[in-house]
Amino acid sequence: MKKAYDEMYAPDGAVREHYKRYASWLQKMPNEVITRKRKAADVAFHRAGITFAVYGEANSKERLIPFDIVPRIIPALEWQRMEQGLRQRVRALNAFLHDIYHDQEIIKAGRIPAQQILGNSQFRKEMVGVDVPEGIYAHIAGVDLVRADHGTTEGEYYVLEDNLRTPSGVSYMLENRKMMMRLFPDLFTRQQVAPVEHYPDLLLNSMRSVAPKGVTEPNVVVLTPGQYNSAYFEHTFLAQQMGVDLVDGNDLFVRNETVYMRTTEGPRRVDVIYRRIDDDFLDPQVFNKDSMLGVPGLFSAYRAGNVTLANAVGTGIADDKAIYVHVPEMIRFYCGEEPILSNVPTWELSKADDCKYVLEHLAELVVKEVHGSGGYGMLVGPTSSKQEIEDFRAKILAEPSNYIAQPTLALSTCPTYVDSGVAPRHIDLRPYVLSGKEITMVPGGLTRVALKEGSLVVNSSQGGGTKDTWVLEN
Repeated sequence: MKKAYDEMYAPDGAVREHYKRYASWLQKMPNEVITRKRKAADVAFHRAGITFAVYGEANSKERLIPFDIVPRIIPALEWQRMEQGLRQRVRALNAFLHDIYHDQEIIKAGRIPAQQILGNSQFRKEMVGVDVPEGIYAHIAGVDLVRADHGTTEGEYYVLEDNLRTPSGVSYMLENRKMMMRLFPDLFTRQQVAPVEHYPDLLLNSMRSVAPKGVTEPNVVVLTPGQYNSAYFEHTFLAQQMGVDLVDGNDLFVRNETVYMRTTEGPRRVDVIYRRIDDDFLDPQVFNKDSMLGVPGLFSAYRAGNVTLANAVGTGIADDKAIYVHVPEMIRFYCGEEPILSNVPTWELSKADDCKYVLEHLAELVVKEVHGSGGYGMLVGPTSSKQEIEDFRAKILAEPSNYIAQPTLALSTCPTYVDSGVAPRHIDLRPYVLSGKEITMVPGGLTRVALKEGSLVVNSSQGGGTKDTWVLEN
């Protein structure tokens, strides 16, 4: 595999300009101080309950998400272009969602095959004809970006996937910044790092801006599936930071197509629900009848326009990996522009020629389930055994349309503190894009890092860690 782009060091070993002040500081910092600070961070995260369940492990216990003290630093101009591309992409995705649940012009124009949308399990026929406030479906989008060399272009950003259902991780972005400022306050006097701590305010303002018509003082709540969910810390954290109630399905009820919250002072109307529950479990009267997590009648109130759900029901179709390949065409169709951010080249295994090529090159490629998330259900060819490859081949042959494939990109690396010292580890970036009456975001996002040497899987659910992300203001 080609050598990865290094965020901190140029190919000749020189420190990149935007890292020079940090590198100078790091060089002077004694190892024993760094070790002490890392331990202090672990203790603080543990006390705050900042944990994550790693599913698939023998006991699936909650554990700390490893936090690395070497930040990922992004220059101002680089971020500006990234931000433009993110705004463009989310604008197109929201337009696409509105279109497929209304006039379906993109299908009529032949830009996307009808079967890929209408036959997709993430397409919710219940949403056809449902109008949502401001036409916004994906109120919170977590867009995963990776950086890799391509041809003569050094360190180009690619969109790896769009997360529009219940994107997680933003609490770690905020806690990472708080931790860095607490442990190393002097670093923030050396250069101007754009703030991120106002994200909860932006989120709350965005939620309020999409309240049902006629509601001037909307009551916003965060709906959680409960304490056994792997991201429960984040649910409680965001509710607390926004100053709104955290509720589960039992706290809400529907009367006359209106949602109410049970309180000690009697029922209180709920206008906007930031839900962290998947579509299937939201309303047992419409979706999974066995769901104990949702609210009976919620969808009827939603259809009637009496409550806003963020994100909207049915957004999953737009972050499905089979639809991902069409996002550049969505941008051209709805925005009349060329995409600012590129997709990773992708083979669709539903196409015979693509499938043939992928089966012949499994050992070189990354293959993903179209409905998969969290790093599950995927094959990383170069790091897989012959038996794992053959087992995956059988899965593909059984249901080729369930998969896409991409080249194994050499994701950029950033120096990272590991047991053996400082070493390069592969990273990605998840900025969070908020859509209400306006599109807003804080500079940067969550940088995830693959802590295993050579690993390209950065997901927290697969044992990855996180870093603070600095966008420089000058």
